[in-house]
Amino acid sequence: MTSLRLDQLDWTKQNGLLPAIVQDADTGQVLMLGYMNADALAETLRSRQVTFFSRSRNRLWTKGESSGHVLSLEGIETDCDNDSLLVQARPQGPTCHLQRDSCFPAAPRYFLAELERRIAARRTADPQASYSRRLMDKGLPKVAQKVGEEAVETVIAALAEDRTALCNESADLLYHLLVLLQCKDVALAEVIAVLKQR
Repeated sequence: MTSLRLDQLDWTKQNGLLPAIVQDADTGQVLMLGYMNADALAETLRSRQVTFFSRSRNRLWTKGESSGHVLSLEGIETDCDNDSLLVQARPQGPTCHLQRDSCFPAAPRYFLAELERRIAARRTADPQASYSRRLMDKGLPKVAQKVGEEAVETVIAALAEDRTALCNESADLLYHLLVLLQCKDVALAEVIAVLKQR
């Protein structure tokens, strides 16, 4: 995210408060809306945990201070009028007090990043209930072999001009590639960063 210019923020429009939209740094999903005053922003930047000004309690409030479901700061930027903030964070548990990932449960998100999280969670899942766990337990050579198999099947489907098969095989390839990256502790964001540089 772009760097935040503290000296350009316009605190006058809303009596010293700025709306702060919190977005999941990995999936892009909007998680919640809160308000920050200058002290809340300073505490967020200092602690790297998203902190708001609670209008109902009239005090600073760090998200997750009682539940432990903090929002770990990744970046902040301001809008074009310098009177609202976009906060990117990594949630450590549900953000919503209703135990949902987001206060806006239908907010769009990047599916591949969400799938990456699910695969990571399967590392400790019950092997009887999780294909991902069983595959990872077989070791890196087997996972790599599956990526190769799915790549060949994707090429065959493309050459056969079978659209349905191509979509199915491409989905299998992407899934198995994410499992391989997980086994190698390589984040999808690292791969995307390389693509962006090309």
